Amino acid sequence: MITGSIVALVTPLHSDSLDVDWDALKKLVEWHIESGTSSIVAVGTTGESATLDVSEHSAVIRMVVAQAAGRIPVIAGTGANSTREAIVLTKAAKEAGADACLLVTPYYNKPTQEGLYLHHRAIAEAVDIDQILYNVPGRTACDMQVETVLRLSAIDNIVGIKEATGDLQRAEQLVMQCPADFAVYSGDDHTACELMLLGGKGDISVTANVAPKLMSEMCSAALAGDAKTAAEIDSRLSAVHDAMFVEANPIPVKWAVSQMGLMDNALRLPMTGLSEKFHEQVLEALQSAGLLVVK
Repeated sequence: MITGSIVALVTPLHSDSLDVDWDALKKLVEWHIESGTSSIVAVGTTGESATLDVSEHSAVIRMVVAQAAGRIPVIAGTGANSTREAIVLTKAAKEAGADACLLVTPYYNKPTQEGLYLHHRAIAEAVDIDQILYNVPGRTACDMQVETVLRLSAIDNIVGIKEATGDLQRAEQLVMQCPADFAVYSGDDHTACELMLLGGKGDISVTANVAPKLMSEMCSAALAGDAKTAAEIDSRLSAVHDAMFVEANPIPVKWAVSQMGLMDNALRLPMTGLSEKFHEQVLEALQSAGLLVVK
């Protein structure tokens, strides 16, 4: 089981061509491994999966897998609102060497709970790789209910869920009712510490893009039941959690990572750069957590 701080990795792009910046991607993977990150999610929401084409999607996964070289597990984002497309992406991720896949609920077309069950069951049956469900109704207009998660948790290679509602009552219900070998991960940095103290297994994190060491330490403390240490670190990162969502993810986090000198600040349309009115807030948050030295 994958546990701990799992970074939802940004995909660096060149600011001129908007092609993937492979050198910057390699350096980010190394930085995360050196900083104690437990696992990397490649081409998830934060990795701009929506604006990468299929060949780029697979190429990024292959590069992250190759650079990680077995030192930490790699989870590939392979969700789609077409079951057939999700199967194609998941097969490609397995061929690329990913350790597991993260599959967001189908967005836009608003399936029923039965449709959600059949969608994820079909992918699990088609591709023999560990699969993590991803529930983020704020982005998908689709909310996977606890009962549906419980049904899916009985399938051998559906091994966990990224629960990004921020609803701790729901998360605790999942922890209590799902099988012991089914991992409940936070997908909401603001409540991740509390979720892990309730029995969650880790945090699939946006904040970890700028604070990998602190997020690793916070997750380790929370998983060990050290509530005091975990809460202290989480408090230090509170302003960063807020700053990463002043505009739609990954707009703020890509700007923040660029300010740390790790990549260009580049996004593909329809995503745009961080609005100037938020620059000061993001900078102050990074500085307050000791992540950026004041020049």
